[in-house]
Amino acid sequence: MKNRIFYQDRDLTTFNQLMEEYGWIIYENALEDEFIDQINESLKEAYIIRRDIQIKNGIGANMNGTLHHLVDKNSFSLKFLEQKFCDFEIKDFLKGNYILNSLGAVINMKDEKPYVQNIHRDIRSYTGDFKLMIQMMVVLDNFTEENGATYFLSGSHKQEQKPDEKYFYEYSDRAIANKGSIILFDANLWHAAGKNYTDHQRRALTMAFTRPFFKQQMDYPRLLGYELKEELNDDLRQIIGYNSRLPATLHEYYQPIEKRMYQPNQG
Repeated sequence: MKNRIFYQDRDLTTFNQLMEEYGWIIYENALEDEFIDQINESLKEAYIIRRDIQIKNGIGANMNGTLHHLVDKNSFSLKFLEQKFCDFEIKDFLKGNYILNSLGAVINMKDEKPYVQNIHRDIRSYTGDFKLMIQMMVVLDNFTEENGATYFLSGSHKQEQKPDEKYFYEYSDRAIANKGSIILFDANLWHAAGKNYTDHQRRALTMAFTRPFFKQQMDYPRLLGYELKEELNDDLRQIIGYNSRLPATLHEYYQPIEKRMYQPNQG
């Protein structure tokens, strides 16, 4: 597969060429096995908590194996974000600073049909050449055709209309990838999770990064606590969204530049 390279060999020229042609790229050997094991262990309790809420709120029918908003100061999430995987690619794609829009996971299980198996793209409005969002998928188990490797319709990030189902599955590529790989893809790209026909889970982290003015799916600074900002390094403050908050009072609005909630370098 032409759009597959080692994480250590990545460069912007190759990234831009492959993203323009295919709309997605695989970086192999990005995460160490020990870190992946920590993430997978963390997902066990996280899924129980979220699944219970999904069912209690009456939306459990097609949410099996989906975990949303895993940002937590006591989990793997801050450690992951602190490592700034694919940072210069994301900055290049979004033309500057970026923030986390969402961080979740999918546990693809046998005989389940969560909504992520529907043909979809991850941004509702087609944005064409103006890039607002880029997706990242972290492969936590080997992706195979048998366990539901994601379908990507290469090049479909250039078309607004949803493809016909027959055409999609006939011409899509499969993201066959080893554990520890990172997949980046244009949010305009049409894709779908595959069905898992094995007896083993197929797990992946799923996240989106956007230009800072784009509204987050959840207010992560508020979730983590505004006071946590002082404990974070500059990179984490930026990525989590502490530099692009909205003031809620006139007192918060009328501040010197260095104290403003929405900083001037956010685009």
